[in-house]
Amino acid sequence: MMKRLKIALLQIAPCETLQENLEKGISACRQASALGADLVLFPEMWSNGYRIYDRPVDEWRAEAIPANGGFIRAFGQLAKELGLAICITLLEEYEGGPRNSCILFDRHGEQTLAYAKVHTCDFDVERNLTPGEDFYTATLDTACGGVTVGAMICYDREFPESARILMVKGAELILVPNACPMEINRLSQLRTRAFENMLAIATCNYPQTVPDCNGGSSVFDGVAYLPELEGSRDTCILQAGGAEGIYVADLDLEQLRAYRETEVHGNAFRHPSKYTLLTHTAIDRPFLRDGYRA
Repeated sequence: MMKRLKIALLQIAPCETLQENLEKGISACRQASALGADLVLFPEMWSNGYRIYDRPVDEWRAEAIPANGGFIRAFGQLAKELGLAICITLLEEYEGGPRNSCILFDRHGEQTLAYAKVHTCDFDVERNLTPGEDFYTATLDTACGGVTVGAMICYDREFPESARILMVKGAELILVPNACPMEINRLSQLRTRAFENMLAIATCNYPQTVPDCNGGSSVFDGVAYLPELEGSRDTCILQAGGAEGIYVADLDLEQLRAYRETEVHGNAFRHPSKYTLLTHTAIDRPFLRDGYRA
């Protein structure tokens, strides 16, 4: 029987400095490895703890770090040492203004995926970030074999197109670093994205001790029906409470892949030629907002 993919959600509170976050992050990864994890996921913008609110913009923008700098390289080296895939998040130094990014290292310490948040919260302080350009997938080498992985970051979740394009690009698992209250409606978005695209979604949030966060990190496996069950099943295989901790979910990839071969969602019965209006850029009332960036 195929080994289940163990995903560790590092629902941990940040510290005050980059060095402290590096040390705490490394310690959390070691703990996750000891728990048998194959893959660990950090909350959004771990390098500075998403500390971009109620501070001068120039101050937090100065905390941006290079994607190939020492902080990030340390997690690549750690991934190789532990044989553990690590998705680390950062305020990324970038020409034209910093980006809200994540970088995924495989268990050999090789960078597999880099993604910058496309849907920056332009109605708020994130308007001072540079949005990402696209959504990407990559094959992550794990002890379970290759797994096709993509990423969304926080507000990306609220746009069905984010998960949809990752599904079309082959994603089996979407990683979602997060930094906001995970209340019933946002959890419902994650559940729906997993259901409608027949893929798994793992989300890691900050604990309730962090302002405007409440934990609730989760994994939805996307498998709504099983032959041996009458009716549907709950696709949520893990939902953390508010406390700081490392939460591990076992994702049954074999079950997910069998489901994707037979069920009717995802890309099975779509009619893309009838959705052409979705790519039009015009925005009319009541959806006109100050701060929108195309």
